[in-house]
Amino acid sequence: MSGDFDPALLRTFVAVCRHGSLSRAADQAGRAQSALSTQIRRLEEMVGKRLLHRTGRGMAPTTEGELLLSYANRILALGEAAAARLRERAVAGSVRIGLSEDVAVAALPAALGRLRRSCPQLHLEVVVDDGERLAARWQEGTLDVAIGVCAAFLDEPIQTWTVDLHWVCAIDDTPDPDAPLDVIVYAEPCSWRRLVFDSLTAAGRDFRVSLTSHNVGATIAAVENGLGVAVLSSECVRPDTMRIISIGPDGPDGPASLSARFGMYASKRLNTSGRAAVSLLRESLQGWR
Repeated sequence: MSGDFDPALLRTFVAVCRHGSLSRAADQAGRAQSALSTQIRRLEEMVGKRLLHRTGRGMAPTTEGELLLSYANRILALGEAAAARLRERAVAGSVRIGLSEDVAVAALPAALGRLRRSCPQLHLEVVVDDGERLAARWQEGTLDVAIGVCAAFLDEPIQTWTVDLHWVCAIDDTPDPDAPLDVIVYAEPCSWRRLVFDSLTAAGRDFRVSLTSHNVGATIAAVENGLGVAVLSSECVRPDTMRIISIGPDGPDGPASLSARFGMYASKRLNTSGRAAVSLLRESLQGWR
């Protein structure tokens, strides 16, 4: 293998692995699918190994691809941290950040970790809460930065992302199409809960709530143990214990999925440290879709 890893190739590879689909990764990046396919081929030629293979749900890394994915995430994270550290090494002070509980288990801790490594003198006060209560904290002015589902906020976000959501059940569970569907939902108030109910109604599916929780960890455990189906983001789906299922008609890439719009909200009264933190978070979250 000659030459160094091109960060652009690694970013494309990570994005395709995250989305499980070339088309979805291309849509989110605003690029042609053929361009991403060419980059993946270049990377495979560089390492001399096949990195991706097709599954019933789209694209997944091969054994060699999983190994490279681990290194790729670390290489990109180190590159971002080095650049940010050189630019913002004097950033100090305190920043209050609120995260939506339903996505705090995914990409956001990694972004906060990069911020922490880049600005070791910056004190982070992080609050994790459900979307509606997080939005209430934001309206009360107790947060400098908030990242949560847009439907819960009244203000305009400074940046938004679309997060894919999937219907999932336990890996050994097969919901009976003729029986009411047992559904695991977040407690009120919750925009995802309304999204779940609207989707089931549109699909003409009878259902009953089997478990209600504010905690995504409890929701994941309930799904894994066969208590019902739930809607989870891609990063929360554990392929060893869960499987993605269809509630409505399937799409070209497999079982039809839902999506939610998330946004970053920043106070207009941010000081220099706060503005630097927002800038670094936005850079770190560029690949999160």
